[in-house]
Amino acid sequence: MASEHDEEIEHMIDPSVPDLSPLETMRHSAAHVMADAIKQLWPEAKLAFGPHTEDGFYYDIEMPHRISPDDFPAIEAKMKDIVKAKHAFVREEVERDAALELFRAAGEDFKVETIGSIPADATLTLYRSGEFVDLCRGPHVADTGRILAFKLLRVAGAYWRGNEKGPMLQRLYGTAFPDRKQLKKHLMMLEEAKKRDHRKLGVELGLFHFDPIAPASPFFTGRGATVYNLLQAYVRKLYARYGYEEVVTPQIFDMELFRQSGHYDHYKDNMFICEIDEREFGVKPMNCPGHCVLYRQTRHSYRQLPIRMADFGRLHRYERAGVTHGLTRVRTFAQDDAHVFCRLDQLSEEIEAVTKMILETYEVFGFEDVEIEISTRPESFLGEIETWDRAERALADALDRQGIKYAINAGDGAFYGPKIDFGVRDALRRPWQLGTCQLDFQLPERFALEYVASDDSRERPVMIHRAMLGSLERFFGVYLEHTAGKFPIWIAPIQVAILPITDGHHEWAREVAAACRAAGLRVEVDERNEKLGLKIREATLLKVPCMLVLGDKEVEARGVAPRSRDGKTGELESLAAFVARLSEEGKIPG
Repeated sequence: MASEHDEEIEHMIDPSVPDLSPLETMRHSAAHVMADAIKQLWPEAKLAFGPHTEDGFYYDIEMPHRISPDDFPAIEAKMKDIVKAKHAFVREEVERDAALELFRAAGEDFKVETIGSIPADATLTLYRSGEFVDLCRGPHVADTGRILAFKLLRVAGAYWRGNEKGPMLQRLYGTAFPDRKQLKKHLMMLEEAKKRDHRKLGVELGLFHFDPIAPASPFFTGRGATVYNLLQAYVRKLYARYGYEEVVTPQIFDMELFRQSGHYDHYKDNMFICEIDEREFGVKPMNCPGHCVLYRQTRHSYRQLPIRMADFGRLHRYERAGVTHGLTRVRTFAQDDAHVFCRLDQLSEEIEAVTKMILETYEVFGFEDVEIEISTRPESFLGEIETWDRAERALADALDRQGIKYAINAGDGAFYGPKIDFGVRDALRRPWQLGTCQLDFQLPERFALEYVASDDSRERPVMIHRAMLGSLERFFGVYLEHTAGKFPIWIAPIQVAILPITDGHHEWAREVAAACRAAGLRVEVDERNEKLGLKIREATLLKVPCMLVLGDKEVEARGVAPRSRDGKTGELESLAAFVARLSEEGKIPG
């Protein structure tokens, strides 16, 4: 896979100017202004690359001084000077050797290395703004004065060209907007995102932990495991309705399996591999090869199809330490993935069912903004064009029949088949790609899968790869941030916190707890000799949906007055009525 730096090199020798939005263009220009400011403050700095991003920009830099947030005011002040000067961005085409000489004289080693990998007869593009010059394909705003509202955000480490064996650079992130109002709104969103960071909430709510003894592999506590298991329980209810059979497959396979599936060449570097009895084995990074093995154990008739296999088996992938991130990028995880083996004439119906499952799931979890794309045949593909055309029509027809809007992502399908990708936006409007429905013609061929057709001939089934939540670990992290830890009552690890005011109320508290537990509710009783205010505060910080403060009035009435985590207290009601109501609210959806 080409790195972002390799793509940047291709762009530099491409005379066409990319089609960027006005905001992307301004952010790209802001990256140049930031690099200019840094060079003025630290002339010894060496520049790598500085692209725009979805919500800002960054620049990778090497220099002895370690940039910290304490340096941001000085850098921003220098950037303001550059903006005030209104330097024009001037595009210039130069021969490769001339560019090489220019940047070698400037001591810009990373630019020199980049230019050195470009063909000698290439024409490159530079952009000048004031005294600053950069190797860049553009485009840019007319002048630096057009960059009106910007802010530096953070600094991190990044390997040159993404290679762990290369130099470690400093990556300085910033953002820019057309006006201060939009910038302020974005910065407020970033502050809210810090509060919702699932790594922070996971510890505060006692859900999971990480330990160096098992890098990038979460330890779920009892509370966290409750949420994790309820995610699976919800999916299992869907399986019962949609006709899926859950299977269990091995964790470790002879590497020959992955050679046969084709994953060996693509995934070997991301697998945990060991040698046993002089044979090479790998811990499975995905379920699909094992499901193909399971399918071929039995002879199948066309009447038995579709066969829908689901598997929550643990998967392991070696992710580099530099890219792991909380629950959203781990080395061990489970997926709610499944594989459907069906006939070509069943494709539309199966795709429609998968789509319904996915959209129903997102509605249950409160993701209201869903973005759907169909990714079509890439330049390099397996199989016949006619088969691809039929598969792509099946994907589109299934969505059209349901009145679902979608975009076409031309040429971005997998080499084995087209797919539908489902993305959502969380409460902070951040995009997350979750579900997928992928058609696969390669694995059935590689594993010689077949079914007996109506004319007694042997036919290949089509394989559908399907996931709704995707990685449960990743979805856990995304959902935790989406809800800010305020889980709906059905999936809250503690549904009811019982808070007796004094020792004299403990007996009633235990009766209440017993009634709740008998109804299947998850309850914790706080019998500590602490002030009521502290107990309420701690239960609120744990974001428990329902609190029952028990005092003389509740004991005398043999009732409860539920208090929400938002501080609202309901009317006194009988214990039986409360338990019946909360049991209904706490049922797993579906």
